[in-house]
Amino acid sequence: MSLPFRLLLALLCLFAPLSAVAAGPANRPTPGFVRVAIDTSAGRIIVAVDQKRAPLTSANFLTYVDDGRFDGVTFYRAARRKSDPHYGLIQGGIDTDARRSLPPIPHEPTTRTGIRHLDATLSMARPNRPNSAMGNFFITIGPTPNMDARGDYIGYAAFGHVVAGMDVVKKILAVPTCCGSGPMRGQMIVKPIAILRARRLDGKPKPSRGVKPWLIGLKKKTAK
Repeated sequence: MSLPFRLLLALLCLFAPLSAVAAGPANRPTPGFVRVAIDTSAGRIIVAVDQKRAPLTSANFLTYVDDGRFDGVTFYRAARRKSDPHYGLIQGGIDTDARRSLPPIPHEPTTRTGIRHLDATLSMARPNRPNSAMGNFFITIGPTPNMDARGDYIGYAAFGHVVAGMDVVKKILAVPTCCGSGPMRGQMIVKPIAILRARRLDGKPKPSRGVKPWLIGLKKKTAK
């Protein structure tokens, strides 16, 4: 076996595990992950949340799912890169609907979880302060390392990956946008994409207890 061939083989063995990790879990029951199907007006997206490495963020997201807090909200933001509009992120969730919100959660930075913002990463949106994420999330299209924590910058809490439906994610990224302010200027979706429902595919739902105020108006409309 020649030296160049041995070197090539060694490099392949070295980087193959890294590629497998970067790819994330497959679309099947996987220990440590819970899959969630997000049915939208543009199609279905399936994500797998990483309960082992990001337990707090995953538990928060799953509570929103199990409570039905994401049913009837939207993907309202499509942020395309100026250098290449095929890459960027889409953002969805409760937006500013306080009736659907749960208390903010502690921040789990990428330096703690090891879940970096690669292609198809699921992460929590938050205001410009720590420990403030609630019910808004985003999905990356293409690696987005500027979202990772570094130095004094806390970054964003990545907690899972898309395992099916990236074609739907890319379709949403490409829809017309306008308006917005600050870092979201020009990124608000003109006709927001409806999230019809979100349901876990693995394990039993664990809804929170208490009043669900966003349902009050809906129940009255249904009764009529």
